[in-house]
Amino acid sequence: MVLWSILGIVIAYLIGSISTSTIVVRLVSGKDIRHHGSGNAGATNTLRMLGTKWGIAVLIVDAVKGMIALWVVYGLAHANPVALALSAIAVVVGHNWPIFFGFRGGKGIATTIGVLLWMAPLMTIIAGILCLIVIALTRYVSLGSLILTILIPILLGVFTPSHESALWASIVLALLSIYRHRENVVRLLSGKERKLFDKTSDHF
Repeated sequence: MVLWSILGIVIAYLIGSISTSTIVVRLVSGKDIRHHGSGNAGATNTLRMLGTKWGIAVLIVDAVKGMIALWVVYGLAHANPVALALSAIAVVVGHNWPIFFGFRGGKGIATTIGVLLWMAPLMTIIAGILCLIVIALTRYVSLGSLILTILIPILLGVFTPSHESALWASIVLALLSIYRHRENVVRLLSGKERKLFDKTSDHF
């Protein structure tokens, strides 16, 4: 059981390391997304470079790969909740620091949404709705993303505290999100953060 769980966590990291935006942009335009726009390998930078349909496609695939990773681990580790929680973290770490692409990836929000939709769908949907409202009102994607990832563990702690593996996994993912958005936080506090539809804004 332990060996299968470890194998599942490693596989989750490797799945996360498949950088969708890097592959898509390279195939479509021949460019390296990490050297253009914000330099972030994510859905929003893809949108800036290739257009809305490609940005949405990357966002969806990045979320789905999180679900696929947990589905694989669910089978290998026989639904072990600790293995699933560690794999949820591993796939996001893989997205952020992909071994296949020089450890330069995205900020992990789409993949975080994917794994948390698997582990805590109702709380993720509620937090997602509030995230969209914040983005619609402020046009700050970074603020909405941070609210999303911070709110989920709060909701889990209040309404489903017995779901411990999902709770502590969501706390770690929230901390990862804050770390990856640390420059955005500084710009938000200083009033210099770029808004949605600004040419170089990027958060996913």
